Amino acid sequence: MPNGPEPRNVEVLVAGAGPVGLTLAHELLRRGVRVRLVDARAEPATTSRAIATHPRTLETYDQMGLAGEMLARGQRIEAFTLHHNGSRLARLDADYAQMPTGYPFTLCIDQVQTEAVLRKAIGARGVEVEWGVRLEDFAADRDGVTVSLSGSEGATETARVQWLAGCDGGHSTVRKKLAMPLLGKSSETWLIADADIAVDLPRNSIHWVRAGSLTMMMVPMSTPGRWRLLDTASDDGRPAVVAERFSRELSRGLGTEVKVAEPVWVSVFTFQQRMIESMREGRVVLAGDAAHVHSPASGQGMNTGVQEAFNLAWKLSMVIKGQAGLQLLDSYSAERVPIGRALLKSTRGATFLVQLKNAVAGVALPVVFSVIRAFPALRVKLQRKVLGGVSGLRVSYPEGPLTFAATTTTGRPAAGERVTSAPLASDAAARERLASLLRRPVWTLLLAEEPCPRLREITDGIAEWLTIQRLSGPDSPLAEALGLSSTGWLLVRPDGYISARGDGSADLRRLAAALAAATGNLHDRTALATEG
Repeated sequence: MPNGPEPRNVEVLVAGAGPVGLTLAHELLRRGVRVRLVDARAEPATTSRAIATHPRTLETYDQMGLAGEMLARGQRIEAFTLHHNGSRLARLDADYAQMPTGYPFTLCIDQVQTEAVLRKAIGARGVEVEWGVRLEDFAADRDGVTVSLSGSEGATETARVQWLAGCDGGHSTVRKKLAMPLLGKSSETWLIADADIAVDLPRNSIHWVRAGSLTMMMVPMSTPGRWRLLDTASDDGRPAVVAERFSRELSRGLGTEVKVAEPVWVSVFTFQQRMIESMREGRVVLAGDAAHVHSPASGQGMNTGVQEAFNLAWKLSMVIKGQAGLQLLDSYSAERVPIGRALLKSTRGATFLVQLKNAVAGVALPVVFSVIRAFPALRVKLQRKVLGGVSGLRVSYPEGPLTFAATTTTGRPAAGERVTSAPLASDAAARERLASLLRRPVWTLLLAEEPCPRLREITDGIAEWLTIQRLSGPDSPLAEALGLSSTGWLLVRPDGYISARGDGSADLRRLAAALAAATGNLHDRTALATEG
């Protein structure tokens, strides 16, 4: 059954080979961790579920070295267009002026394609997914996890691993065996269908369509001519019925004839709004839908899961390699559970807006959007609010256990924020320079100049996981965009978030504290900083 590392040498068993499990496996492998990846399915999925990849996830793929291939397979989305009973109410264009990023758009890429890119990447690192291998049970202790696996042909296996990662979706075996209930409630039944459509609509926009009291959404897929359709009212998923109903209702909502072919995939489901309160139990960790499930209204599920896996991978790797103590993993739940909680809140709001069943809405919408069209500033504010809620670019860890903010402002981006939020839109060379630094799977200390002689002593002995980069000469524009004075420094985590920043020798105690939090071992760094 095994076709990865020898079972006795496996450091992490990843259960679930969707985007979350694949991301986690890739990032662990990139850091030299021995991984085994299993999935109970007999083969890769052939139909897509998640199709929206938001800017922060694209930044993550860039750090993984995979953004280019994702972009080549996807369709860029740069607007959200609202239609109501035959009229176009408004087109809200992407506006990232207040959220700088190298990826100012959403990429529509079928999950089938996303997984293919990720599988190819981990295959290049010597690991293949073991299909038809189900995690049946496990027992964890202080030193590792004993897992029981079954194969598609009845073969069974007991294996010992150091860590178990549950990336096995909303019906997670790992979560159930840990007796961690998903807290929350069920919501309404929706229908999703993927179909080829004959319609003259811009494919760089998501289209929200209201026909009478019925609300629908159309999202362009990466396959030419194909759209993801969402119906918030029907539970009849027969392909012929779906095609006829969408043809009729979209024609009414858009005010033009629309011909919908029979869908290649239909899913009728009652979505959940639930999450767990902890994402780690000893040597077992959870990520993605195994930890939280919610409405698909704003396309957040896969994006959040990928970012969780990216957050987890570098922390777990440091622990496995002896570069950090177990307490570093406490920061995983501490950082990501609040994000999951905020996600449930935001998707509840998005769900309300998508289905919009209030009868008054039919009368109010044209009025509201006539006002928005009349006041450009209001339109811009609405565009930025919509984008801020779904892009992932506003996710930050200002109160996180690995964040050491200054008592007085020392510049932006601030501790806890994405370093990629630096204003680099007009300087492609500086933006690419920063991106190239972030592709290295290590912590990065950025300097304009060396703040004091004690800096090297504070960072001595951790070169394996910390790289020091002086931004001078050709890199001076990047230093300026990052707000670094001639004696300034910036400590960036492997996931691109700023742990601490400071200016000169007076702030080195904060640097020492940040490095100590990463390792769980002071190594006398605080004393060195004090002496400096």
